Amino acid sequence: MKKRQRIKKNEEFQRVFKQGKSFANRQFVVYVCKAENQEEFRIGLSVGKKIGNAVTRNRIKRYIRQSFFEMKEDLQQNQDYVVIARHPAATIDFHESKKSLQHVLRIARVLKKK
Repeated sequence: MKKRQRIKKNEEFQRVFKQGKSFANRQFVVYVCKAENQEEFRIGLSVGKKIGNAVTRNRIKRYIRQSFFEMKEDLQQNQDYVVIARHPAATIDFHESKKSLQHVLRIARVLKKK
């Protein structure tokens, strides 16, 4: 993912939390917020220390980034997404995490149906 597609600043995270809507399943919570004047989506990741050690947290973040990269054509583009990983996300592999993210994004109605 390119740098311009990432949410890094605390103010940007807070805007998504306050103005956006949240959708969840067992593994992930996804906040979706409309972003005006933006051609492509941006993604912010949050994986807390309670989930596991640094290796586990980084693996989860890699899985989420790769899932969004593979689904980028099917996502609504003018949105900001913040993904928060829950504890069960530490025990699943890439394909299960991608399926779980697709499930949450379908609930949020931001993923186009194939």
